[in-house]
Amino acid sequence: MADRARTPEGRVADAVAGNWVDRLAPAWARPYLRLSRADRPIGTWLLLLPCWWGLLLAIAADPAGWRPEDVWIFAGCAAGAFLMRGAGCTWNDITDRDFDARVERTRSRPIPSGQVSVRAALAWMAVQALLAFAILLTFHPLAVALGIASVLLVAIYPFAKRFTWW
Repeated sequence: MADRARTPEGRVADAVAGNWVDRLAPAWARPYLRLSRADRPIGTWLLLLPCWWGLLLAIAADPAGWRPEDVWIFAGCAAGAFLMRGAGCTWNDITDRDFDARVERTRSRPIPSGQVSVRAALAWMAVQALLAFAILLTFHPLAVALGIASVLLVAIYPFAKRFTWW
């Protein structure tokens, strides 16, 4: 494909060259990590930092202070944010694959460029979502309910952006 010639080793055109995925990940994993936008951590940080801030506020307000299980909650939030951001980006690319194929900036993404099939992308999304769900199940029941409810927003986002300005 012509876009592969413009983007070495299937690199995505709208990603910074030389990122950790391009440098360190095994060749077979790169398209999947690109699909999850692991090469662009801003989305993970945008999910994670409010979680950590809330945890710090809760710890500060708790007379008992810091507890050993808080380490797991911080780590679980980090892993969950990474996984759900990846699952959300994968879902976005699955739903937008026809649009992405027609746009210069996005046509080198893994699905429209043929690096990852839709079936493989769905499987990858399921793996990420199931791992995140397993982590979520270790949290308080209210957190589990809110986490499950938030999936609806992730699911409709790719469709909503077609008729909203967000």
